[in-house]
Formats: sequence, structure tokens, C-alpha cells
Amino acid sequence: MENEVKTRFLENVTSKIGRPEKFGNSRSLFKIQGSDIRLYLRYSKVHERKIAFYGLRDIDLKQIEGFPSFICFLWEGQNEPLMIPFSEYEEVFKSATLADDGQYKVLLSLQGDTTELSISRVGKFNVDGFVGWSQAEAIRNASGKQIIPDLTHSQVQTLLSAIGTHKNYDIWIPPIDRAKLDWSLTKEISQREILPNGFERISDILGEVDVVWLQKGSNEIKALFEVEHTTPIYSGLLRFNDIHLGAPSLKARFSIVANNERRSLFIKQVNRPTFQTSGLGDLCTFLEYADVFNWHNRLGGLNVQKTSR
Repeated sequence: MENEVKTRFLENVTSKIGRPEKFGNSRSLFKIQGSDIRLYLRYSKVHERKIAFYGLRDIDLKQIEGFPSFICFLWEGQNEPLMIPFSEYEEVFKSATLADDGQYKVLLSLQGDTTELSISRVGKFNVDGFVGWSQAEAIRNASGKQIIPDLTHSQVQTLLSAIGTHKNYDIWIPPIDRAKLDWSLTKEISQREILPNGFERISDILGEVDVVWLQKGSNEIKALFEVEHTTPIYSGLLRFNDIHLGAPSLKARFSIVANNERRSLFIKQVNRPTFQTSGLGDLCTFLEYADVFNWHNRLGGLNVQKTSR
């Protein structure tokens, strides 16, 4: 199965990006002929709870440093590839701990409608923006980068609202923020007018969360997003921690959303004893602005349909 998945992936790479050829002493390292682009392929079976486990060899990662490189995560039954720019996670791995076998242990959670990358003893990262062959455009670019506009706090809220609507969720935005949303980016959507029942103890805190996704027509909270544009990462984590402790039965995804330069701050803060003891450190992911932009575009961008309630 592994060879079949890799072969099919490399055939698609040839047609969409360029012909890959092996380099170095690893069977997992490829470079695109006529370019500096490097690909690091990793494969896993999908285990219970739709979890895929990977080992990233430090000796292999050193061979893609300084190049427009992508870690390509493959798994059985995969419909679209996941290709993560290594440059965006290079500093993250430098803060991670190598296992005794010289590998960084990571896992992918493929549950529900999001894809999360967990790096052992570091944290969780939403990687939905890197799913799909739309990444091929970024890889064809010699720099390996896509042009991402400078997004404001309100614009990120707008895109997250549109993504949630596309996924058929109801949306809560704090009333004070609604007039600032930028509907030039996507089709305008409606929001819930009141918070769900059952959270009266933490309603004041919950009502300040930048974006909340709720199961359509119900009081079930599915995801919460705090956009930390200029405010400290720590303040968003504290708000999430209060919600987590005030509603311990809440089974929702918590995401801190910020620009890539603040990723290292997230790692430092989420690993504080306070959040590790409460359990928030195991629940909270980091979502970068570029990932939000790419995620929105992958789901159709301006084709997101307006909803009504």
C-alpha cells in the first residue's frame, strides 16, 4: 500500500509540478528537476480515531534546510495531498525534542472536517491551508511561497466565518465586531444573535471569543477561534482556559490565530505549566493567517454561499 500511495503521488507531482528525482541516501527525499524545490515524503497507515503517525528523521530535515522544501504527508485512502512548507515549521522543530532513534515524532488527526498536526512536546497546528493540489502553484514558484495579503483582525474573523458557513456551521461573532467584518473578501453571511444555552456560567467570557462555530440549529459548540493580531497570545489562552475550566464537558476545538512570526510565542505560552495542568495544552492548536487565507480559497473563496436563520 505504501508503495502504491507514493507512486500515485509522484505521478501527480510529475504532471502538476515537474519530474521528481531522488537525491541523498534516503528513499524519501526528492528534488524537482531543473529547480531547487525539495520534497520529503512520509507515509503512514491510518489508525483508530483516524490518527496517522510519522517519524521525521533529523538527518533528512537537515538536507532540505535552506531550500524551497515541502514535507509531504501521505496516508492510505488519501484524496488530496498534504504538503507543508518546511520553512514555516523549521523553527518549530528546532524547539522539539528528538526521540532516541533520531526522529521527531508527529501525528496527524484526520477526524471531523479539519486536519491537525501534532508535534510531540511542542503543540498542535491546524494545517488545512496546505491540503490539496492548489499547493502546486506555490511549489512551482521558485521561492515556494504564495502571495498572501496583509490581513487585519476583522478580515481574519470574516474568513473564519465564511469557512465555518461553508462547513454548514452556525456562526457567532461578538456584536461589537460585526460592523467591522469585510464582506469584500467573501459572500456575506448571517450570524447567531444570541449565545447558546447551557453556558451561563461563562457567558461573558464566551461572548468575547472572536469566532465560534456551532452545530447548525443546536447549542453544541464545535470550534472557537481567538485572533491575536496585536494582543498577547497569553490573553487568548487565558480566555480559552477559563472556558475549558468553566465548561469541562465541552468537546470543542480551540485555536489561536495569528501571523507566522508569533508561532514561537504560541509554543512557549501553550507549554506553560498552567495550561499543561489544565489540559488546554492538549486541546489548543495554532492557526496562521496564511493558513486561513489558503483554507478559505481552497473551499471556494468568494463562492461561499450566504446563509440565513
